[in-house]
Amino acid sequence: MSTIMIQQQNELAKIIKRYTVKDGVHSTAIPSLFFIRDSNADVPRHGVYKPSLCLVVQGVKEVWLSQEHFRYSPANYLVASVHLPVTAQVTVATPDVPYLGFRLEFTPSQILEVLHQSEFRFNMTEDSKRAMFVSQMEMSLLDAVTRLVGLLDNPVDIPMLAPLFTKEILYRVLQGENGIILKQMVMEGNSIHQIKDVIEQIIHNYDRSFRIEELAEIANMSVSSFHRHFKEVTAMSPIQFQKQLRLQEARRLLLTESADATDVAFRVGYESPSQFSREYSRMFGSPPRQDIKRLRV
Repeated sequence: MSTIMIQQQNELAKIIKRYTVKDGVHSTAIPSLFFIRDSNADVPRHGVYKPSLCLVVQGVKEVWLSQEHFRYSPANYLVASVHLPVTAQVTVATPDVPYLGFRLEFTPSQILEVLHQSEFRFNMTEDSKRAMFVSQMEMSLLDAVTRLVGLLDNPVDIPMLAPLFTKEILYRVLQGENGIILKQMVMEGNSIHQIKDVIEQIIHNYDRSFRIEELAEIANMSVSSFHRHFKEVTAMSPIQFQKQLRLQEARRLLLTESADATDVAFRVGYESPSQFSREYSRMFGSPPRQDIKRLRV
């Protein structure tokens, strides 16, 4: 990174520190903008990334999408173009130099608006690509991010300028080496766009059973083509995708409601409590009761 970019990162870190007094995820006065702070390298955490731009302002973070590994630091940025169940871990952080993260969520309509107002060209027939990527940080993107974050010190400007700066940020990402992935995500007739529709269907109905033919029909694809494109986009099969969503929601319910494991298994869509326990142990490393006890401690 250049000296100017390092100085800009340091300025960004100072602002984020002011708005993150303690560890955790912090919402801001800009509804789609979140800051993350961690004072120590932590254990892997499971969650679902919404369509978003993620920056590490200080520290290092690693993300696993199924078996695929992504590592990013202040020198680059990560984008999730659709909802994706992931495992994430802060690997470099100390109390003196905490991990500081920036997450800007966006919608397909915002991407489409930028495309319509620009002169981007791209190949509609290009093959499906992974919906998550890491790209090298550019000064133009960092500058737009800094201006967006700076609005928090002048909240009266947020209603007018936050949408403009957000649009500029998305424009810079679309200009980047992996911008084609966001472009394909919003264009009808493209395989990523078709898979996105299926992902949204599973996300909102994770607890019900789907026939693969039903999902392929939503995507307007043959079963074999749907399987191939879904795995290219998400790095997992539709069944694996749904399973991760179910198990993550089960863990959340067990942790927040002190619910019975068998009851939770049925609530998230399992028909067999023993199968639920096996798959839960495989994903989180121990059976539900032991895992939740460990988390609470």
